[in-house]
Amino acid sequence: MEPSEEAETHSSLQDVNPLFLQQLRELDIPEEAAKQALVHTRNVSAEEAAMYYFNKLENEEEEGEELRFKMVFVVNMDLGMGVGKVAAQVAHAAVGLYQVLQEKTSWREMAWKWDHSGAKKVVVQGTNVAHLLELQALAMSLNLPTYLVQDAGLTRVESGSRTVLAVVGEEEMVNNVTGSLKLL
Repeated sequence: MEPSEEAETHSSLQDVNPLFLQQLRELDIPEEAAKQALVHTRNVSAEEAAMYYFNKLENEEEEGEELRFKMVFVVNMDLGMGVGKVAAQVAHAAVGLYQVLQEKTSWREMAWKWDHSGAKKVVVQGTNVAHLLELQALAMSLNLPTYLVQDAGLTRVESGSRTVLAVVGEEEMVNNVTGSLKLL
């Protein structure tokens, strides 16, 4: 930076509109970042500066973005399970899938990445057992680990009923399998 540019930027940082600066601080934008955003947008308004700041922040996050992973549980809605039964079956699916992930080194690494990227979990609606089997086959063809829960039949569901399919992997890949399903 040229000495004149440095002096100009320094004086500009001190000449920011105090009202706009206060408004940006109320949005939890750090003071220096708020001042820089106001300078870059020529003190037009707090809104302009906020848009500049958040767009810049979003772009920086995307550039350094690592792969995100998620675990999805597809519930067999054909069985008419109650809330408690669904919760128990999803828990069985999570534990079962996590055990499957321990079988291969690459899957253990995936489990670690999934856990360290937020351990995202989503529960969606599947139509029936045929639908769950179709989704499992698609997931397997994409080399995504899966686990399909078969109920023991000790409570409300017939023994051997397939209740929940669990799938885990890189978010975009999992979306290829379950992305069109409705949330439960």
